[in-house]
Amino acid sequence: MSKQSFLRGTFILIIAGLITKLLGFINKIVVARIMGEEGVGLYMMAVPTFILAVTLTRLGLPVAISKMVAEAESEGNSHKVKKILIVSLSLTIALSIIWTSGLFLLSPLMANHFFTDERTIYPLLAIAPVVPVVAISSVLRGYFQGKQDMRPSAYSQVIEQIVRIALVAFLTSALLPYGVEFAAAGAMISAICGEVASLLYLFSVFKLNKKFKIRSSFFHYLKEGKQTFQSLMSISLPTTGSQLIGSISYFLEPIIVAQSLALAGMLPALATKQYGALTGFAIPLLLLPGFITYAISTTLVPAISEAAAQNHYRTIDYRLNQAIRLSFIAGGLALIVTYVFALPLMDLLYKAPEFAGYVKIMAPFFFFHYFQGPLAAALQALGYAKAAMINSLIGNVVKTLAIFVLASMPSLGIKGVALAISSGIVLVTLLHFATVLKVTSFKIQTNDLLRCLFSVIICWLVAQPLYDLLINDTNLLSTLVLSIFFVCVIYCIVSVLSGAIKKEDLKPIPFVGKLIK
Repeated sequence: MSKQSFLRGTFILIIAGLITKLLGFINKIVVARIMGEEGVGLYMMAVPTFILAVTLTRLGLPVAISKMVAEAESEGNSHKVKKILIVSLSLTIALSIIWTSGLFLLSPLMANHFFTDERTIYPLLAIAPVVPVVAISSVLRGYFQGKQDMRPSAYSQVIEQIVRIALVAFLTSALLPYGVEFAAAGAMISAICGEVASLLYLFSVFKLNKKFKIRSSFFHYLKEGKQTFQSLMSISLPTTGSQLIGSISYFLEPIIVAQSLALAGMLPALATKQYGALTGFAIPLLLLPGFITYAISTTLVPAISEAAAQNHYRTIDYRLNQAIRLSFIAGGLALIVTYVFALPLMDLLYKAPEFAGYVKIMAPFFFFHYFQGPLAAALQALGYAKAAMINSLIGNVVKTLAIFVLASMPSLGIKGVALAISSGIVLVTLLHFATVLKVTSFKIQTNDLLRCLFSVIICWLVAQPLYDLLINDTNLLSTLVLSIFFVCVIYCIVSVLSGAIKKEDLKPIPFVGKLIK
């Protein structure tokens, strides 16, 4: 198991994220076309509950493990690493039992009283078994990320999506005759199988590469792990606070949306359909390139933690600027593609061009989303997870209130939900950025951001005329693929020429890196 540099680790996760996102997007398209908007709506109403349960089970441990393992590795302390793993796994397993049991018991109550559609009970029950699997997998991922070896995390993500997509069409189609609620449960079951396959892979890699035996003196390490537990909690609890706030907000979102749209005079079936289109069609499209900033955030935590442990403040400043610049590049391209090509994308992917307006409303705001993860990761790595948690609390409270106010207005309806979600993203990102400036000596490289902005403007001006030039009414797919391909090529060329993309950014790329001296 070898340690990778920040850029190489990021590149590995980006490639895996690209494959995972594409497979996941295919999965969503398959599910959408088999189940329709109503089935997707039922599925998406259950997803926030799943995320909340996983957040409560993981308790923010992956970030804490990554940070503490990176610090222990810099000291060469393998005993500390083993103690971190034993304490983390014990805590995660105990929490898994509690929350999985809770899901089984509370699902009927939630479906009948909190959601406006009682059919959500089936996907809610289906997600319960996956909670401990995801939680244990996240502990192992945190361990590998702390050792700055991103390959196990990357490969496990790909395996999970391959298994999921191999099963989802079969399960949803087989269960659809019994009702869309059973098809939605089938989609959840395919996710469970994917997560199990991912965990089996991570466990096998861990077993092959570990330098110590977990079972050896397990209870001795657990008994002596009080200080380790306290250190983990000092990092994980504020991190959990941020994630929990987001998860609770996401959990409450479909409930508040359903009640608000009912106040606006919308029937439950139509509300479910529109919410399914927004959260199942538009938002996944907007988040499709998010794997890039996820990769940056994941590699940033151990990189900054290691630098902070060694008092290398220049390295911290350099990594932060590098992360923001790469996030700007990724977010800029995502903004161009999703905004300019919103209509053909929604038509081609979902046969739902009428929902392209949701994408256009949210795309400019989602540009800020690409900075949010790296900024939060930097705060967590530097020991300011509590500040990140407060920022998340403020943003999500504002978002939740905005959903209730805007969605209950008949003139806005579901568009009000889109605006409220977007406002929350912008607010949290700006608060994170203000906090980073306040608690560190970080100085942003404005010249780099101006180069990125120049690249975005040039390609924005080129994108629509290029699509109009290539448009072919008989073949939407080829026109769209060619247009996006040429926009990406032009964007990369302009970014390299302007200096937004630097030579060092290209070195981890196979073949390309060898050509750069």
